Amino acid sequence: MLPLIGFQPHLIHCHDWQTGFIPVYLKTEFQGDMFFWGMQSIMTIHNLKFQGIWDVKTMMGLTGLPKSLFTPDKLEFKKDANMLKGGLVYADYITTVSDTYAQEIQTPFYGEGLDGLLSARHFDMQGIVNGIDYDLYDPSTDPKLFVNYDADTFRRKKVQNKLKLQEMLGLDVDKRQYMIGMISRLTDQKGFDLIDYCFERIVDDNTQFVVIGTGEERYENMFKYYAWKYGNRVSANICYNSDLAQKLYAAADSFLMPSRFEPCGLSQLMALRYGTVPIVRETGGLKDTVQPFNEFENTGTGFSFTDYNAEDMLYVINYSKEVYFDKKALWNKMAERGMRMDFSWRVSAGRYEGLYNYLLGITV
Repeated sequence: MLPLIGFQPHLIHCHDWQTGFIPVYLKTEFQGDMFFWGMQSIMTIHNLKFQGIWDVKTMMGLTGLPKSLFTPDKLEFKKDANMLKGGLVYADYITTVSDTYAQEIQTPFYGEGLDGLLSARHFDMQGIVNGIDYDLYDPSTDPKLFVNYDADTFRRKKVQNKLKLQEMLGLDVDKRQYMIGMISRLTDQKGFDLIDYCFERIVDDNTQFVVIGTGEERYENMFKYYAWKYGNRVSANICYNSDLAQKLYAAADSFLMPSRFEPCGLSQLMALRYGTVPIVRETGGLKDTVQPFNEFENTGTGFSFTDYNAEDMLYVINYSKEVYFDKKALWNKMAERGMRMDFSWRVSAGRYEGLYNYLLGITV
Protein backbone atom coordinates (compact mmCIF):
# COMPACT_ATOMS: atom_id res chain seq x y z
CA MET A 1 0.00 0.00 0.00
CA LEU A 2 2.73 2.49 0.95
CA PRO A 3 4.22 2.95 -2.55
CA LEU A 4 0.71 3.32 -4.02
CA ILE A 5 -0.20 6.19 -1.68
CA GLY A 6 3.26 7.74 -1.82
CA PHE A 7 3.91 7.50 1.91
CA GLN A 8 7.45 6.51 2.87
CA PRO A 9 7.79 6.41 6.68
CA HIS A 10 11.20 6.16 8.30
CA LEU A 11 9.84 3.73 10.89
CA ILE A 12 6.80 1.47 11.35
CA HIS A 13 5.64 0.78 14.91
CA CYS A 14 3.94 -2.62 15.10
CA HIS A 15 1.71 -3.82 17.96
CA ASP A 16 1.16 -7.48 18.90
CA TRP A 17 0.92 -10.60 16.74
CA GLN A 18 -1.53 -9.18 14.20
CA THR A 19 1.29 -6.99 12.82
CA GLY A 20 4.09 -9.48 13.45
CA PHE A 21 4.88 -10.18 9.80
CA ILE A 22 5.47 -6.51 8.88
CA PRO A 23 9.08 -6.59 10.17
CA VAL A 24 9.49 -9.96 8.40
CA TYR A 25 8.42 -8.55 5.02
CA LEU A 26 10.56 -5.41 5.49
CA LYS A 27 13.71 -7.49 6.03
CA THR A 28 13.00 -10.21 3.44
CA GLU A 29 10.48 -9.97 0.59
CA PHE A 30 10.50 -6.17 0.31
CA GLN A 31 14.27 -5.79 0.23
CA GLY A 32 14.16 -6.01 -3.56
CA ASP A 33 12.22 -2.74 -3.71
CA MET A 34 14.34 0.38 -3.11
CA PHE A 35 11.25 2.12 -1.70
CA PHE A 36 11.62 0.06 1.52
CA TRP A 37 15.40 0.28 1.94
CA GLY A 38 16.36 1.60 5.36
CA MET A 39 12.80 1.48 6.69
CA GLN A 40 12.92 0.36 10.34
CA SER A 41 10.40 -1.30 12.62
CA ILE A 42 9.57 -1.53 16.31
CA MET A 43 7.58 -4.46 17.72
CA THR A 44 5.56 -3.81 20.88
CA ILE A 45 4.33 -6.72 23.00
CA HIS A 46 1.11 -5.94 24.86
CA ASN A 47 0.47 -9.50 26.05
CA LEU A 48 2.92 -12.28 25.21
CA LYS A 49 0.28 -14.95 25.78
CA PHE A 50 -1.32 -14.15 22.41
CA GLN A 51 1.08 -14.98 19.57
CA GLY A 52 -0.86 -15.74 16.37
CA ILE A 53 0.04 -19.41 15.81
CA TRP A 54 -1.08 -21.47 12.78
CA ASP A 55 0.31 -24.46 10.91
CA VAL A 56 3.15 -23.73 8.49
CA LYS A 57 1.27 -24.81 5.34
CA THR A 58 -1.62 -22.44 6.07
CA MET A 59 0.74 -19.58 6.86
CA MET A 60 2.80 -20.10 3.72
CA GLY A 61 -0.38 -20.04 1.66
CA LEU A 62 -1.63 -16.83 3.27
CA THR A 63 1.65 -14.92 3.20
CA GLY A 64 3.60 -16.11 0.18
CA LEU A 65 6.69 -16.38 2.37
CA PRO A 66 9.16 -19.13 1.38
CA LYS A 67 9.59 -22.32 3.37
CA SER A 68 13.16 -21.29 4.19
CA LEU A 69 11.81 -18.71 6.68
CA PHE A 70 9.87 -21.31 8.67
CA THR A 71 12.82 -22.59 10.68
CA PRO A 72 13.42 -22.57 14.48
CA ASP A 73 15.68 -19.49 14.27
CA LYS A 74 13.02 -17.52 12.35
CA LEU A 75 9.24 -18.10 12.21
CA GLU A 76 8.85 -21.74 13.30
CA PHE A 77 7.59 -22.39 16.84
CA LYS A 78 6.99 -25.95 18.05
CA LYS A 79 6.51 -27.08 14.42
CA ASP A 80 3.93 -24.32 13.73
CA ALA A 81 4.27 -20.77 12.41
CA ASN A 82 4.29 -17.95 14.96
CA MET A 83 3.47 -14.42 13.78
CA LEU A 84 4.63 -12.65 16.94
CA LYS A 85 7.91 -14.55 16.92
CA GLY A 86 8.50 -13.36 13.37
CA GLY A 87 8.14 -9.77 14.50
CA LEU A 88 10.44 -10.30 17.47
CA VAL A 89 13.13 -11.88 15.27
CA TYR A 90 13.10 -9.27 12.51
CA ALA A 91 12.12 -5.99 14.22
CA ASP A 92 14.91 -3.47 14.76
CA TYR A 93 13.74 -2.88 18.33
CA ILE A 94 11.29 -4.42 20.80
CA THR A 95 9.23 -2.71 23.49
CA THR A 96 6.75 -3.94 26.07
CA VAL A 97 4.23 -1.99 28.08
CA SER A 98 6.14 -1.83 31.38
CA ASP A 99 9.73 -2.07 32.57
CA THR A 100 9.08 -5.02 34.89
CA TYR A 101 7.23 -7.00 32.21
CA ALA A 102 10.24 -6.52 29.91
CA GLN A 103 12.36 -8.29 32.53
CA GLU A 104 9.74 -10.93 33.41
CA ILE A 105 9.25 -12.20 29.85
CA GLN A 106 12.93 -13.14 29.65
CA THR A 107 12.22 -15.91 32.19
CA PRO A 108 10.54 -19.30 31.55
CA PHE A 109 7.58 -18.57 33.89
CA TYR A 110 6.44 -15.49 31.98
CA GLY A 111 8.13 -16.07 28.61
CA GLU A 112 5.43 -18.25 26.98
CA GLY A 113 8.13 -20.24 25.18
CA LEU A 114 9.84 -17.15 23.74
CA ASP A 115 12.03 -16.31 26.76
CA GLY A 116 15.19 -17.56 25.03
CA LEU A 117 14.63 -15.31 22.01
CA LEU A 118 13.76 -12.33 24.21
CA SER A 119 16.82 -12.88 26.39
CA ALA A 120 18.97 -12.94 23.28
CA ARG A 121 17.50 -9.59 22.23
CA HIS A 122 17.52 -7.92 25.65
CA PHE A 123 19.92 -5.19 24.49
CA ASP A 124 17.33 -4.17 21.88
CA MET A 125 14.36 -4.10 24.24
CA GLN A 126 12.82 -1.84 26.88
CA GLY A 127 9.52 -1.32 28.67
CA ILE A 128 7.46 1.86 28.32
CA VAL A 129 4.39 1.95 30.53
CA ASN A 130 1.02 2.77 28.95
CA GLY A 131 -0.87 5.91 29.87
CA ILE A 132 -4.45 7.12 30.15
CA ASP A 133 -6.15 10.24 28.85
CA TYR A 134 -6.04 12.65 31.79
CA ASP A 135 -8.51 15.00 30.10
CA LEU A 136 -11.10 12.29 29.47
CA TYR A 137 -10.63 10.54 32.82
CA ASP A 138 -10.78 13.50 35.16
CA PRO A 139 -12.87 13.20 38.34
CA SER A 140 -13.32 16.98 38.44
CA THR A 141 -15.15 17.01 35.08
CA ASP A 142 -16.27 13.40 34.38
CA PRO A 143 -19.99 13.68 33.49
CA LYS A 144 -20.62 10.05 34.50
CA LEU A 145 -19.95 10.67 38.20
CA PHE A 146 -22.65 11.46 40.72
CA VAL A 147 -20.45 14.17 42.27
CA ASN A 148 -17.26 15.65 40.80
CA TYR A 149 -14.17 16.24 42.91
CA ASP A 150 -10.42 16.78 42.67
CA ALA A 151 -7.30 16.26 44.81
CA ASP A 152 -8.26 19.21 46.98
CA THR A 153 -11.93 18.32 47.55
CA PHE A 154 -12.05 14.50 47.47
CA ARG A 155 -11.98 14.14 51.27
CA ARG A 156 -15.40 15.75 51.44
CA LYS A 157 -16.97 14.92 48.08
CA LYS A 158 -15.74 11.45 47.03
CA VAL A 159 -17.87 9.65 49.64
CA GLN A 160 -21.03 11.03 48.01
CA ASN A 161 -20.28 8.84 45.01
CA LYS A 162 -20.09 5.78 47.26
CA LEU A 163 -23.43 6.53 48.91
CA LYS A 164 -25.14 7.06 45.55
CA LEU A 165 -23.66 3.87 44.07
CA GLN A 166 -24.65 1.84 47.15
CA GLU A 167 -28.22 3.03 46.67
CA MET A 168 -28.11 2.32 42.93
CA LEU A 169 -26.81 -1.25 43.40
CA GLY A 170 -29.03 -2.16 46.36
CA LEU A 171 -26.19 -2.33 48.91
CA ASP A 172 -26.40 -1.01 52.46
CA VAL A 173 -26.16 2.77 52.20
CA ASP A 174 -23.48 3.45 54.77
CA LYS A 175 -20.44 5.69 54.30
CA ARG A 176 -18.56 3.69 56.96
CA GLN A 177 -18.54 0.55 54.80
CA TYR A 178 -15.20 -0.22 53.12
CA MET A 179 -15.93 -0.67 49.39
CA ILE A 180 -13.56 -2.79 47.27
CA GLY A 181 -13.98 -2.48 43.51
CA MET A 182 -12.92 -4.70 40.59
CA ILE A 183 -13.36 -4.13 36.85
CA SER A 184 -11.85 -6.98 34.89
CA ARG A 185 -12.08 -9.93 32.58
CA LEU A 186 -13.02 -12.81 34.87
CA THR A 187 -10.08 -15.13 34.13
CA ASP A 188 -7.31 -16.92 36.01
CA GLN A 189 -4.79 -14.38 34.69
CA LYS A 190 -6.47 -11.69 36.78
CA GLY A 191 -6.16 -13.65 40.05
CA PHE A 192 -9.76 -14.71 40.56
CA ASP A 193 -8.67 -18.12 41.81
CA LEU A 194 -7.09 -16.30 44.77
CA ILE A 195 -10.29 -14.38 45.38
CA ASP A 196 -12.33 -17.58 45.16
CA TYR A 197 -10.17 -19.15 47.87
CA CYS A 198 -10.82 -16.49 50.52
CA PHE A 199 -13.79 -14.43 49.36
CA GLU A 200 -15.92 -15.06 52.46
CA ARG A 201 -13.07 -13.76 54.62
CA ILE A 202 -12.80 -10.61 52.49
CA VAL A 203 -16.45 -9.57 52.73
CA ASP A 204 -16.82 -9.16 56.48
CA ASP A 205 -19.56 -7.08 58.11
CA ASN A 206 -17.68 -3.84 57.37
CA THR A 207 -16.78 -4.56 53.74
CA GLN A 208 -18.62 -4.31 50.45
CA PHE A 209 -17.39 -5.79 47.15
CA VAL A 210 -18.47 -4.56 43.71
CA VAL A 211 -17.31 -6.35 40.56
CA ILE A 212 -17.91 -5.48 36.90
CA GLY A 213 -16.87 -7.87 34.13
CA THR A 214 -17.45 -11.02 32.12
CA GLY A 215 -15.34 -14.09 31.51
CA GLU A 216 -15.05 -17.67 32.64
CA GLU A 217 -18.38 -19.18 33.66
CA ARG A 218 -17.12 -20.45 37.04
CA TYR A 219 -16.14 -16.95 38.14
CA GLU A 220 -19.33 -15.40 36.82
CA ASN A 221 -21.28 -17.99 38.82
CA MET A 222 -19.08 -17.45 41.88
CA PHE A 223 -19.92 -13.76 42.04
CA LYS A 224 -23.59 -14.38 41.28
CA TYR A 225 -23.70 -16.81 44.21
CA TYR A 226 -22.08 -14.40 46.64
CA ALA A 227 -24.30 -11.54 45.44
CA TRP A 228 -27.28 -13.79 46.23
CA LYS A 229 -25.85 -14.82 49.59
CA TYR A 230 -24.67 -11.36 50.67
CA GLY A 231 -27.01 -9.06 48.80
CA ASN A 232 -26.32 -6.08 51.04
CA ARG A 233 -22.54 -6.43 50.69
CA VAL A 234 -21.77 -7.89 47.24
CA SER A 235 -22.80 -6.57 43.84
CA ALA A 236 -22.01 -8.76 40.81
CA ASN A 237 -22.40 -6.93 37.50
CA ILE A 238 -21.68 -9.57 34.86
CA CYS A 239 -21.36 -7.15 31.98
CA TYR A 240 -19.22 -4.30 30.84
CA ASN A 241 -20.84 -0.92 31.30
CA SER A 242 -18.57 2.11 30.90
CA ASP A 243 -20.98 4.39 32.74
CA LEU A 244 -21.11 2.06 35.74
CA ALA A 245 -17.34 1.53 35.57
CA GLN A 246 -16.64 5.25 35.90
CA LYS A 247 -19.02 5.45 38.85
CA LEU A 248 -17.20 2.56 40.55
CA TYR A 249 -13.75 4.11 40.04
CA ALA A 250 -15.05 7.17 41.87
CA ALA A 251 -17.10 5.37 44.53
CA ALA A 252 -14.81 2.55 45.72
CA ASP A 253 -12.33 3.05 48.53
CA SER A 254 -9.85 0.52 47.13
CA PHE A 255 -9.37 -1.30 43.84
CA LEU A 256 -8.20 -4.93 43.80
CA MET A 257 -5.88 -6.33 41.08
CA PRO A 258 -4.18 -9.58 42.24
CA SER A 259 -3.04 -10.59 38.75
CA ARG A 260 -0.97 -13.68 38.00
CA PHE A 261 0.72 -11.52 35.35
CA GLU A 262 -0.13 -8.04 34.09
CA PRO A 263 1.91 -6.58 31.20
CA CYS A 264 0.80 -3.06 32.07
CA GLY A 265 -2.74 -2.70 33.39
CA LEU A 266 -4.85 0.41 33.04
CA SER A 267 -7.33 -0.06 35.85
CA GLN A 268 -4.79 0.79 38.56
CA LEU A 269 -3.96 4.01 36.68
CA MET A 270 -7.66 4.89 36.55
CA ALA A 271 -8.05 4.08 40.25
CA LEU A 272 -5.12 6.34 41.17
CA ARG A 273 -6.58 9.14 39.06
CA TYR A 274 -9.90 8.87 40.91
CA GLY A 275 -8.39 8.68 44.41
CA THR A 276 -9.22 4.99 44.83
CA VAL A 277 -6.32 3.15 46.45
CA PRO A 278 -5.01 0.14 44.42
CA ILE A 279 -4.29 -3.23 46.04
CA VAL A 280 -2.09 -5.12 43.58
CA ARG A 281 0.26 -8.02 43.15
CA GLU A 282 3.81 -6.91 42.35
CA THR A 283 4.01 -8.01 38.73
CA GLY A 284 4.49 -6.21 35.42
CA GLY A 285 3.01 -2.75 35.17
CA LEU A 286 1.32 -3.08 38.55
CA LYS A 287 4.72 -3.13 40.23
CA ASP A 288 5.94 -0.20 38.14
CA THR A 289 2.98 2.10 38.78
CA VAL A 290 1.86 1.42 42.36
CA GLN A 291 4.30 2.40 45.10
CA PRO A 292 3.74 0.28 48.27
CA PHE A 293 2.42 2.19 51.26
CA ASN A 294 4.86 2.80 54.12
CA GLU A 295 3.04 4.18 57.13
CA PHE A 296 6.26 5.01 59.01
CA GLU A 297 7.57 7.24 56.22
CA ASN A 298 4.07 8.25 55.03
CA THR A 299 4.90 7.31 51.44
CA GLY A 300 3.31 5.17 48.75
CA THR A 301 0.19 5.19 46.60
CA GLY A 302 -1.28 1.73 47.28
CA PHE A 303 -0.84 -1.73 48.78
CA SER A 304 0.97 -4.69 47.22
CA PHE A 305 2.01 -8.28 47.80
CA THR A 306 4.73 -10.28 46.07
CA ASP A 307 3.91 -14.00 45.95
CA TYR A 308 0.91 -15.35 44.05
CA ASN A 309 -0.74 -16.57 47.22
CA ALA A 310 -4.29 -16.07 48.52
CA GLU A 311 -3.25 -15.73 52.15
CA ASP A 312 -0.73 -13.02 51.27
CA MET A 313 -3.41 -11.20 49.32
CA LEU A 314 -5.86 -11.46 52.21
CA TYR A 315 -3.23 -10.19 54.66
CA VAL A 316 -2.67 -7.07 52.54
CA ILE A 317 -6.43 -6.49 52.12
CA ASN A 318 -6.85 -6.70 55.90
CA TYR A 319 -3.95 -4.31 56.39
CA SER A 320 -5.60 -1.86 54.00
CA LYS A 321 -8.77 -2.06 56.10
CA GLU A 322 -6.79 -1.32 59.23
CA VAL A 323 -5.31 1.81 57.67
CA TYR A 324 -8.69 2.86 56.26
CA PHE A 325 -10.56 2.55 59.55
CA ASP A 326 -7.88 3.44 62.11
CA LYS A 327 -5.47 5.77 60.28
CA LYS A 328 -7.74 7.76 58.00
CA ALA A 329 -5.41 10.74 57.72
CA LEU A 330 -2.66 8.50 56.32
CA TRP A 331 -5.17 6.88 53.98
CA ASN A 332 -6.29 10.25 52.62
CA LYS A 333 -2.71 11.41 52.05
CA MET A 334 -2.04 8.17 50.15
CA ALA A 335 -5.11 8.71 47.97
CA GLU A 336 -4.07 12.31 47.35
CA ARG A 337 -0.58 11.24 46.27
CA GLY A 338 -2.14 8.86 43.78
CA MET A 339 -4.38 11.58 42.37
CA ARG A 340 -1.38 13.86 41.86
CA MET A 341 0.67 11.23 39.97
CA ASP A 342 1.08 11.72 36.23
CA PHE A 343 0.42 8.59 34.18
CA SER A 344 -0.88 10.55 31.20
CA TRP A 345 0.18 9.72 27.66
CA ARG A 346 2.31 12.88 27.68
CA VAL A 347 4.94 11.09 29.77
CA SER A 348 4.91 7.84 27.76
CA ALA A 349 4.90 9.71 24.44
CA GLY A 350 8.12 11.44 25.46
CA ARG A 351 9.84 8.08 25.92
CA TYR A 352 8.58 6.80 22.56
CA GLU A 353 9.80 9.98 20.87
CA GLY A 354 13.23 9.45 22.42
CA LEU A 355 13.30 5.86 21.15
CA TYR A 356 12.30 6.90 17.63
CA ASN A 357 15.04 9.54 17.57
CA TYR A 358 17.60 7.00 18.81
CA LEU A 359 16.73 4.48 16.07
CA LEU A 360 16.81 7.14 13.38
CA GLY A 361 20.04 8.68 14.64
CA ILE A 362 18.42 12.01 15.41
CA THR A 363 19.96 14.07 18.19
CA VAL A 364 17.75 16.59 19.97
